[in-house]
Amino acid sequence: KSEIRRLCADLGFDRLAQKPDSYEICFIPDNDYRGFLGRRRPEAIARLEGGPFVTTDGRTVGRHRGYPFYTVGQRKGLVAMGEPYYVTRVIPESNTVVIGREEDLYDRRLRVRHFNGVKVEALAEESAAHVQIRSNGAAYPALVRMLGERRAEAIFAEPVKAIAPGQAAVFYEGDDVLGGGWIEN
Repeated sequence: KSEIRRLCADLGFDRLAQKPDSYEICFIPDNDYRGFLGRRRPEAIARLEGGPFVTTDGRTVGRHRGYPFYTVGQRKGLVAMGEPYYVTRVIPESNTVVIGREEDLYDRRLRVRHFNGVKVEALAEESAAHVQIRSNGAAYPALVRMLGERRAEAIFAEPVKAIAPGQAAVFYEGDDVLGGGWIEN
């Protein structure tokens, strides 16, 4: 990114070179995805209202606004528990949002679907790689392998915080992209 910004500045595109990074959804100009969903699918949002907040040990502790409004790692907008709780899992099939303590956010394994090989069509039986799960986050060392047709798994050297299903995971070998896919768990 910094190299592209330098190039833009060198070519006289100062406004583009100084444009701030965007971390929001590009087609939602006001960055209010809750409002966007409510305007586009009010009947679906109304139907999802009141799903259960369940703790990692299985206790129902409240009701939420609908699972689309929650993501793994989120801390705001949850039921008050007297100490910090986070979304640890979202279960769309039952409209359930599972919450737990910070330590419940860590995991050593992820699986991806729709693996798309870039450097290789498929991963070797077991390879060392670095896996990045957030666009602006670190890449973590892991052993990676294919699980069958277009599915892959990463087993991290150390637990990683807030692995979120539905997000992308990218597998690297040095600076080379081996491939990536969509996190399924």
